[in-house]
Amino acid sequence: MKLISLNTWGGRAGKEKLLTFFEKHKDVDIFCLQEIWNGGEHMLSESAGGMKLEGATPQLLKGIEGVLSKHTSYFKPHFYDFFGLTMFVKKEFNVVEEGDIFVHKENGYISSENLGNHARNLQYITIDTLAGPRTILNLHGLWNGGGKSDSEDRLLQSDNIVRFLQNVTNPHVLCGDFNLLPDTESLKKLETFGLRNLIKEYGITSTRTSYYTKEHKFADYTLVSEGIEVKDFKILPDEVSDHSAMYLEFE
Repeated sequence: MKLISLNTWGGRAGKEKLLTFFEKHKDVDIFCLQEIWNGGEHMLSESAGGMKLEGATPQLLKGIEGVLSKHTSYFKPHFYDFFGLTMFVKKEFNVVEEGDIFVHKENGYISSENLGNHARNLQYITIDTLAGPRTILNLHGLWNGGGKSDSEDRLLQSDNIVRFLQNVTNPHVLCGDFNLLPDTESLKKLETFGLRNLIKEYGITSTRTSYYTKEHKFADYTLVSEGIEVKDFKILPDEVSDHSAMYLEFE
């Protein structure tokens, strides 16, 4: 099974460039995507605090759906009802369960000081495979405008994720843009729970592209539980966002 996780940057590196990427990789079974717009044109034309919306594509979801026609999309917003997480799953797979839970604040929460500091959810989908059910989890972790170090909210977010994973009995993959540095206690909580950090295990030194000019080139992670047999893991070279795409192939 093949999986790609990507923070799309809302299409700000160029919608057509991004859609070409999905055309190139449309044989992939599952996509876990962050920063997906499904409307919200009015928000793009207004001041949006720390969201940095210039160049974003309001109908990005529909564009990707047009390319990945052999996949079913599952959209889970966390900023109003038009911005958030999306997973694409090939239609040949039987989806046993899908949904999301909020791991930072409650659904609908938006900071009055900075719109970028809004509620965060954890999206999940369980599918049938020849090896049994597998759960895939998609996360775009809290951005607070203060870097990617530990904070009280981030530590609580990790605790909420672990609490949910304690009830996931089948092997699972957790991936996405965590907005965390590698040495944070917030990330270590997930590792201590028993997840393998493939970014660390494979010696990945950056998950950002040349569009990202700041220091600290970490943000994105793929973690797997016991029972997930990793065949291949790598960072793809495609520059279609300020984040790199993570590629995972497992049993």
